[in-house]
Amino acid sequence: MVGEIEAAGELATGALLGRAVEPNRGEGHDAGHLCLNCGTALIGAHCHRCGQSGHVHRSLGAIGHEILHGVAHFEGKLWRTLPLLAWWPGELTRRYVEGERARFVSPMALFLFSIFAMFAVFSWAGISAPADLKTGNASEQIELVRKGLADDRAELIKARDARAADDPKRARDAQRIAELDEEIAGLAAVGKASENGTYRVSTSLSGWAMLDHGIEKWKKNPSLMLYKLQASSYKFSWLLIPLSLPFMWLLFAWRREFHLYDHTVFVTYSIAFMSLLLIAVTVLGEIGASEGLIIFAVLVVPFVHLTRQLKQAYALRWFPAIVRSVILSFFILIVILLFLIILLALGMS
Repeated sequence: MVGEIEAAGELATGALLGRAVEPNRGEGHDAGHLCLNCGTALIGAHCHRCGQSGHVHRSLGAIGHEILHGVAHFEGKLWRTLPLLAWWPGELTRRYVEGERARFVSPMALFLFSIFAMFAVFSWAGISAPADLKTGNASEQIELVRKGLADDRAELIKARDARAADDPKRARDAQRIAELDEEIAGLAAVGKASENGTYRVSTSLSGWAMLDHGIEKWKKNPSLMLYKLQASSYKFSWLLIPLSLPFMWLLFAWRREFHLYDHTVFVTYSIAFMSLLLIAVTVLGEIGASEGLIIFAVLVVPFVHLTRQLKQAYALRWFPAIVRSVILSFFILIVILLFLIILLALGMS
């Protein structure tokens, strides 16, 4: 029940945040006589001097009305945007870049909505960091190693006893058994000192204080650190956009007609689609869809969508679009790796 409530809250938040950054264009109401903000005579749905809408509320239900009104308009744009995003993503990208914007949800608004919706569905489906990871204390780890050495010793004794008395390998086995006895005795002493508090396991692995501190935090409570990593991926997902831009620029560095703004719109719409695709895959998994369908959705659909978006947005032929999609797929892996490194660094600091 808690997961469903959290999912509903995340979904509503995503819609409202998406609406908050969505420009108000082509959504006016009937004009009044004078602007209530600056007193200018209204000649349309909005004041041409200060921009305030000519339609305002002044009642207890005004807040709820504004929320429903905003979400409804966002939803209206959403259903005009999603079909293009699914099958004609490059056309949507190109039309938005060229100025046709009042009809469609802006890239950033759709990005925010899809990210919140994705985590809402993950919460509903119970997809979260495991809460029962354990690393054990030093004594437990030492005991595990000791048991492993004892097992090796028992195997060597069996092998030694099976050999003939004049077999040269018998002496080698006996020497290795003696070495294991020394190691086991040493571990027993270390374990006893650890229990008495006179021995500490060193975590200084790199000599870099911040990194060693982060490793220590992961060892002490890996479940908490995984939860923080998941929360950070949620909060800092916008970093995927600037991280992707240099790689998009490399693909079209010699094409002066394309600018960073064009690449930003492309990347943001693409990430929004991939988030919505993860939502669809999660729902399919929850309702018991076939494994083949889920594998197809995860492995084939992203590449096909990326190729179509490149072809349509940048007016490419199929072969150049496919080649760029292959290269961009490797770039995406690099971006994800950089994103994870940043999240880990944030978690260690």
